[in-house]
Amino acid sequence: MLIDPQFWSFLVAITLLSLSPGVDTLLVIRNTARGGVRDGILTSLAICCGLFVHATVSALGISLILLQSAWAFQLLKLAGAAYLVWLGVQSLLAARQRQGLAVSGVIGQRHPVPLWWPLREGLLSNVLNPKTVVFYMAFLPQFIAPGDPALAKSLFLAGVHFVIANLWQISVAVMVGSAGRLLASRAFARGLNGATGAVLIAFGVKLALEQAPAP
Repeated sequence: MLIDPQFWSFLVAITLLSLSPGVDTLLVIRNTARGGVRDGILTSLAICCGLFVHATVSALGISLILLQSAWAFQLLKLAGAAYLVWLGVQSLLAARQRQGLAVSGVIGQRHPVPLWWPLREGLLSNVLNPKTVVFYMAFLPQFIAPGDPALAKSLFLAGVHFVIANLWQISVAVMVGSAGRLLASRAFARGLNGATGAVLIAFGVKLALEQAPAP
């Protein structure tokens, strides 16, 4: 079942995570500043296409673990829980430091580039980032039940992530040209990091307290 009660929790969590300042957001900002909104949109689309690669890899790993035993699946979830809590703590620490997004440092004179440049940069930035597949391996098991088709469910959730992340990153591309001060403000970045950190820790604790699936 692709849409179940857990889906709405996933929707809230992935929305907040997509808004969290990170490498993808900064790449969209840089490429928008370099070549305009067009380059920012192309970069965002390419980045989000990489999510399906990570979803496939993580789903295959989850499927193999499910074939082994319920105990192995529970061990994966506990490891994922610890990783999510660690990410949450890092986000809260970033919020405490009150740092804004590095918008002012990348905005300068524009240099048009071929269309394939932002597409290549966005796709490679995501696909070659091992942190993304590790995150998917830690995050997706919470929303995939042992009886679910792991690959289909992972690709569906990646599709939801694709839509939400693109909406945010394309908005960022537009805001770089019209509202760069908002993105650069420390209060804006602090709020995003704080909300993201709290959600990650909450989901990590919830994941760790879940019981192992029945054999």
